[in-house]
Amino acid sequence: MKLVFFVTDLAAEKANYTTYRLAVSALARGHHVFHMSASDFTVLSDNTVKITCKRTKSKNYKDSIGYFNDLQSPDAKTETLNLDEVDVLMLRSDPSLAVGGLEWAQTIGIQLGTMARRNGVIVLNDPDGLMRAINKMYLQLFPLEVRPKTLVTQVERDIKEFARELPGDMILKPVQGSSGKGVFLIPRGDFANLKQIVKALSRDGYIIAQEYVPEAIIGDTRLFLMNGEPYKYKGKYAAFQRLRQSDDVRSNVHVGGKIAKAEVTSKMLEVAESLRPQLIRDGMFLVGLDLIGNKVIEINVFCPGGLRNAQKLEGVDFSKGVIEALERKVDSFSFYKSGRHDIQPATL
Repeated sequence: MKLVFFVTDLAAEKANYTTYRLAVSALARGHHVFHMSASDFTVLSDNTVKITCKRTKSKNYKDSIGYFNDLQSPDAKTETLNLDEVDVLMLRSDPSLAVGGLEWAQTIGIQLGTMARRNGVIVLNDPDGLMRAINKMYLQLFPLEVRPKTLVTQVERDIKEFARELPGDMILKPVQGSSGKGVFLIPRGDFANLKQIVKALSRDGYIIAQEYVPEAIIGDTRLFLMNGEPYKYKGKYAAFQRLRQSDDVRSNVHVGGKIAKAEVTSKMLEVAESLRPQLIRDGMFLVGLDLIGNKVIEINVFCPGGLRNAQKLEGVDFSKGVIEALERKVDSFSFYKSGRHDIQPATL
């Protein structure tokens, strides 16, 4: 199959990202793998879409580091493809990189995905679903019982009233944002700096006020879901725990959080099951679920990362399992398009 990875800016990517582990696995299974940035396509007057991609000359790599280095080298191949030549387009636009003049990259990727789907390309995650998940308010579409008590507003007075109703502390964060940026812990009853925090956060739009889940003192768990179900390969769940360090309210690895093996509990599986219908409807093939205790804090749908952490801790090549799932989708889609049956598979 021809597999294209769409990212915000290829020059800003890193070798240890999940995207490149997936690429190495796809190459090892004999597939043609291409990479493009958000600025690498052209729509012609007849609506033909041309994409300019990079690919490596070699097809055999031991790890993503050698692959990424070759991809970024001057020796990498540059090729132009018609969009309708592609079998699978994986949209992996990193919201944290959509800054400094690239704020348009996320939405343009969704639009490219829509055009690709109309040309018979399998697009993952589904562009319509990604548009619904364009910011953190996506979590509000899921059952109340699996997410922390939440208020979305720009009004300081409403936030104060909400805080007074909570049994403990409160978290404030921007609706738009990623990677733990702009996250504040407000101790119960302490409104000394609230006005300044609200003013700063509201410059970028709406604010999420959320009850602080006490288990956050330990950290959180990243659990990958595939086709709406906890991703399990070779008997192991693709999951890991991020342990908080010092007094930082965030447990993100890039701010010092440490990783450890996760215990995927029956309650976590129940929570995941409650999310499955909406994720299936939205065409979310691969997502990263962030859990604190039994509450969903965030659903990462644009560029779910950290698969390497799960692979390292569990000793399982989860990337290979993802590519195998893509192969099944391509086979199923080809069978459907062939006209040999009249029922489209419920989940390709």
